[in-house]
Parts: sequence; structure tokens; C-alpha cells
Amino acid sequence: MENALVYWDVSPELFTLGPLTVRWYGLLFAASFFVGYHIFRWIFQLEDKPEEDLDRLLLFMMAGTILGARLGHCLFYDPVYYLSNPLELFKIWQGGLASHGAVIGIFTALYLYARQRPQQPYLWVLDRMAISIALGGFFIRLGNLFNSEILGVPTDKPWAFVFARYDSLPRHPTQLYESLAYGSIFVVLFFLYRKLKGQTPHGLILGLFLSSVFGFRYFVEFTKIRQA
Repeated sequence: MENALVYWDVSPELFTLGPLTVRWYGLLFAASFFVGYHIFRWIFQLEDKPEEDLDRLLLFMMAGTILGARLGHCLFYDPVYYLSNPLELFKIWQGGLASHGAVIGIFTALYLYARQRPQQPYLWVLDRMAISIALGGFFIRLGNLFNSEILGVPTDKPWAFVFARYDSLPRHPTQLYESLAYGSIFVVLFFLYRKLKGQTPHGLILGLFLSSVFGFRYFVEFTKIRQA
């Protein structure tokens, strides 16, 4: 523990009001949708798109994210258990959301949204949604940090964290690595869109998002413990 820069023993619970417990993860998860909604509202105003579509877009986005992330966790990490106990699929409050499952869910949900709106082609929606998703990744990985989950392998690096709720070993703060990476990707994509606006070539922002996120994920996985 003497090698660790940070001793992390933060409670995942922010406060309790009667039967309701507010957790850091839930708050940050909700913040990702709140801020993303306002980014899209700004985009719709900038490109003269109907603002009445925003609520429907938010609904599709939330459904795709939550269902995809949950099913991704259950079917990618422990399919035998969840297929044998299908009711466990619905117990989201017990934890278990996979970001790659969320990506599949989001792509599917936005396809269903866009096919009803020819004036908002699929790639047009995905390009602009990639900006909000990158920021959402920033918030969600901070939530993982507060939950002391998605931990890194032990290390002797001077910036190591000791996650006291897990064990006493100095570890890579992989949640922080990813959060900072996604935040940086958001800044790049946001300012690129701000420069090009409606002239953004279809697929440009999405391509940059996918290549940068999954390129980074390839390398950061070497610093993580196995998640299953």
C-alpha cells in the first residue's frame, strides 16, 4: 500500500432519504442523459430539426442503452447462469451493465428511430449521438470509480489506487483512465462538429469515435482484471 498515491474508500452511496438511496453511479448515469439531451437540443436548433423529436429520441436512446447494457452483461459474461435464471435478467439494481452491449443496443434503437424520419438519416443521427455517448462514457466510468468496480491489475506505479472496499493492493485506476480518455474524445468530437456543423460528412464523427474508443479500449484492457 505504500506505493499507492490514492487510498480509495469512498462510499458508493451519496445519501439516503427514507427508503430511497441515491448512489453516485445512478446520479452520474442520469447526468449522462441529462447533458446529452441538452447537447442534442443545441444540435437540433443549430440544424433546424424539429424539437418535438427530442423526447422520442431520448426515449429510444435510454431504452437502447439500458436494455443493451444489461443484456450484454448477462449474455457476454455469464450466459449459463442468466439463461438458467431468466428472472435475474431484470434485477438491474444488483449491478451488471456492459458498455459493448450498450453500443449494440444504441445502434439498434437509433436505427429504429431514424427509419421513421427520412430527414434525419441513420448516419446523421449516429454522428451526432457519438458526441453525447463519449461524454456519457466519461460520467459512467466515474460512476464505476465510486462503486470501486472495473478494477485494474496490481501495479507499483506511483499513481496507483488502493480500493479499500476490494483489497489492500495498489492497482491501476482503470476507471479513471477510461473516464479521462472518453472526456478527451468528447472534447475533440464536440469541437470538430462545432467547426463543421451541418456540413459534417456522414460517418466522420462516428468513425473517429469508434476508432478512438475501441483503439483505447484495446490497450486499457491489459491493465484490467477479468470482469466476469
